[in-house]
Amino acid sequence: MRIAPKPGSSYQQPFELLAACHERIERSLSLLARLCTHLATAGPDAVARDATRDVLRYFDVAAPLHHQDEELHVFPALAGDPVLAPICARLRAQHCEIEAQWRPLRALLQTLDQAELPALRRAAEAFARLHDEHLRSENELIFPAARALLDDAQSRAMGVEMAARRGLKLTQ
Repeated sequence: MRIAPKPGSSYQQPFELLAACHERIERSLSLLARLCTHLATAGPDAVARDATRDVLRYFDVAAPLHHQDEELHVFPALAGDPVLAPICARLRAQHCEIEAQWRPLRALLQTLDQAELPALRRAAEAFARLHDEHLRSENELIFPAARALLDDAQSRAMGVEMAARRGLKLTQ
């Protein structure tokens, strides 16, 4: 599956693309919350199954690639910064927490069992809470600092590698 970049963003502008991914994460988390509400009133109908497929697809495919992008390109750029390097280490650890929280949430989404709705809602809320501070730290601190350190050639190479992870071929 290929995720289309936000209009105006491209692999030639990797930090804009990363920011667009954060917007998609927020939209997917919002869809997850709406899904929980919908399930409480309508049950696992066709609308719920469609929303579930969208959430599963995003967090199974796009989110792990996004984390790889950050871990391979953004965090290493800040490894020498005494203030930001520990924040990057925390964010990397949060990627592991996100993955760990995703597994049981994913299982609940795959069954859409009405008896498990309270557990689904709790897991979805915890998953969203973990993302809140994580995305804020990256958007407000990490991305601007890394962008300032990378020159044009490094940014282009970053975009080429990001595209390659998604099966796209770009030239530098």
